[in-house]
Amino acid sequence: MKIATMIRRKVVLCLLCASVLAPIVFYTDRLSIGSNSIVNNGFGNQVSNLGTGMEIAKLNVVKQEVTNPVKEPIGVVLADNLSNFSQDTVQKNNEAAEFNERGLILTKPVELEHKNRVLSEVPDRENGLNTEAFIEQVTQNAASKDALSLGEAKAEKRPALVQANKVPLPDLRVRQMKDQLIRARVYLDLSGTRTNAHYVKELRLRIRDVQRALGEATKDSDLPRNANDKLKAMEQTLARGKQIQEDCAGTVKKLRAMLHSAEELLHVHKKQTLFLTQLAAKTLPKGLHCLPLRLSNEYYNLEPAKREFGNKEKLEDPSLYHYALFSDNVLATAVVVNSTVTNAKHPGDHVFHIVTDRLNYPAMRMWFLANPPRHATIQVQNIEDFTWLNSSYSPVLKQLSSQSIIDYYFRAHKSASNSDSNLKYRNPKYLSILNHLRFYLPQMFPKLKKVVFLDDDIVVQKDLTGLWKIDMKGKVIGVVETCGESFHRFDRYLNFSNPIIAKKFEPRACGWAFGMNLFDLDVWRQQNLTEIYHSWQNLNEDRLLWKLGTLPPGLITFYNQTIAIDRWWHVLGLGYNPHVNTRDIERAAVVHYNGNLKPWLEIGLPRYRGYWSMYVDYDQMFLRECNINP
Repeated sequence: MKIATMIRRKVVLCLLCASVLAPIVFYTDRLSIGSNSIVNNGFGNQVSNLGTGMEIAKLNVVKQEVTNPVKEPIGVVLADNLSNFSQDTVQKNNEAAEFNERGLILTKPVELEHKNRVLSEVPDRENGLNTEAFIEQVTQNAASKDALSLGEAKAEKRPALVQANKVPLPDLRVRQMKDQLIRARVYLDLSGTRTNAHYVKELRLRIRDVQRALGEATKDSDLPRNANDKLKAMEQTLARGKQIQEDCAGTVKKLRAMLHSAEELLHVHKKQTLFLTQLAAKTLPKGLHCLPLRLSNEYYNLEPAKREFGNKEKLEDPSLYHYALFSDNVLATAVVVNSTVTNAKHPGDHVFHIVTDRLNYPAMRMWFLANPPRHATIQVQNIEDFTWLNSSYSPVLKQLSSQSIIDYYFRAHKSASNSDSNLKYRNPKYLSILNHLRFYLPQMFPKLKKVVFLDDDIVVQKDLTGLWKIDMKGKVIGVVETCGESFHRFDRYLNFSNPIIAKKFEPRACGWAFGMNLFDLDVWRQQNLTEIYHSWQNLNEDRLLWKLGTLPPGLITFYNQTIAIDRWWHVLGLGYNPHVNTRDIERAAVVHYNGNLKPWLEIGLPRYRGYWSMYVDYDQMFLRECNINP
């Protein structure tokens, strides 16, 4: 009985061993077959078998993830020095690829050679090292060294390209030092650093060092040799200051308050600058105030017979070249006449009709009596001599004399709701009827056919007789258009929110400028444009269609009545734009100092003053007596 029991136990144990060992032996056999198949068939055949549907055995115990078939890797070819590689070299490198025992792909011949070289140096398993792991480690190290060598070789072949991509800023360190000064001043105001007397002392010392090193430098080449040391020392000090600050929220709040305060201060300064610029443009320099007084005194000392100009027969001759100039500035008017006559081919054919106010009438006459332009004809008139020009005929004259307009200019205590934020429209020059005489040219010169209108802030640089040869094509006024810039269009000057304006005009219509304009007075009379001007002035009595000035009503009155002439006839911007092209100025027939920065004022742009002052004779007696110098 005992024997039978032991036999059964042995049978059961054998069955158990068989059930355990059989799967192991069976699976190990399949693994060896698969490994030999991979080694014998090579990489290319194995990949192609995978791609053509070779069946891969699955484990029954562990659930496998479904993956896409293995694709052949795409070869990468270096673009550098590609011509040095032949097809044989590429083929040899491809044939050298193989799988090692751990499934690593060795694709470079240098890696295969390195593997063969280190096999003899592999330590024994007795030393506790895995041979395959050692080979893999050495192979990876060799590949890393090869990649590094390849990168260094490329860097040597293309140094110019690397340097071209790194273009340092010429003022990089200057900017860094300025930023450091700003950060340092911020740290001085923070509560965390104010309590640290030693740090504050050190920071102030660093600020002085950086300021001395920075000086007036605008680029890195202007900095002293020790500037880099100062920059690094300041950076280290600022880094310690950053560590001192504990309350980040408080610091941010402080910085925001400082930023807001700086913005408010900037806004105040901008308003002050605008006000002072407008004030300087309105004021008359002491010398220009002295000049008309001195001239007037001299004029009244003359005998009546010596107060008259010659060549009166030319004043109404339509075959000559006539200019209309309306101004109360004696010196500016003298420059316009002198520059025109100087550049004229035939000065005797030019006639200047000057109109001024009663106050400056004797001074204007005396100047041209004492300094007659060579061969040209001069006429100086007093605006009060045009008796037909009164408030009953001219709406603008009636408006200019009204109390509301006077209050608009001279009352300083106006409420904010009624004041105009744009101060340029508050220039008292708009109160002068001289500014509006250009709309009455046909009435002022009834026997003339064509007239060139000139402002008193222009300089003539070429002969202007070519203007009379321009075909006007039935239009009234020849202008240089200024719509090359987006803000010189009708919607800049007129109120298109008003339905009267919106219905009659195109908001994007091209603007133009007064200053040098050719007028066909015959067509003007036929079109009766002066009456159109009056009707629009009546509509704008409350200044809702446009602000004060002459250009907006000019755009309206001469709408569709303009002929564009070449821009070189009239170059603008010398009274406000410091970046007018020098070639454009030198090529221009007329340059215009439109804007507040007139050349006879101290605020005038120095760059352009020479074009104006070259036509002023500073040795003239009256100019010397009034201390008017270049």
